Amino acid sequence: MSESIGREFMRQSRSEVQGEPPQALGAPQPPLELPYDTAKPLIALPDPHAVEPVDATLLDLIEQRATVRRYTQEPMTLADLSYLLWCTQGVKPMALPDRTLRTVPSAGARHPFETLLLIQRVEELEPGLYRYVASQHSLVALRTNEPSLAGRILRASGSQSQIEMAAVMFIWVAVAERTTWRYGERGYRYMHLDAGHVCQNLYLAAWSIRCGTCAIGAFNDDALNGVLELDDASQFVIYMATVGKRPGA
Repeated sequence: MSESIGREFMRQSRSEVQGEPPQALGAPQPPLELPYDTAKPLIALPDPHAVEPVDATLLDLIEQRATVRRYTQEPMTLADLSYLLWCTQGVKPMALPDRTLRTVPSAGARHPFETLLLIQRVEELEPGLYRYVASQHSLVALRTNEPSLAGRILRASGSQSQIEMAAVMFIWVAVAERTTWRYGERGYRYMHLDAGHVCQNLYLAAWSIRCGTCAIGAFNDDALNGVLELDDASQFVIYMATVGKRPGA
């Protein structure tokens, strides 16, 4: 019987079977953040500390947290979105030349993700696709005034009903080189671990502002990466999550 793909991946990504990673071979470090079109204005986000979360301990949030697939039609505020983005990929104010320190752990402080947002009901934002520019704690609009976009993302994600109902969907895109530069093929293990750290922060942060979250790992990779104009090799969707106001919260 041939070895399963999963077992083969685990075997081939062991540290002891790999050669030297690009960093050890003198390859230049990839950028800490993808460039953005400077012709498009940045949308500054409110101070995340201005949001007042519910009066609850961390233990309360951990115990109460649950996956939520149904949301009210109430829009989220831009301050709500700012808070959630800060909690999941915020860059701490420490000037380091070769890394960023963020609000989530990441192997080697490589932080391989870019956060894309499918905005559907957020005050002050047109519906469409946005990117979080973490270094500036700002948004840049990628694609608005494109009525078919949400439907295309929905179909590429198996037409899951929570996507239609969500105020916003977080789409985490892995920029593989950031992690493989230091860790080689083993970096693909770390990227998936990092995605879990980010999404758990989203669950807890969302619950603290009376929102709910549903993580999504089931999607058609080729179709979704195609809709988002990703090359599926150096950049690809690794994880997603819907967010909206919880009924009765």
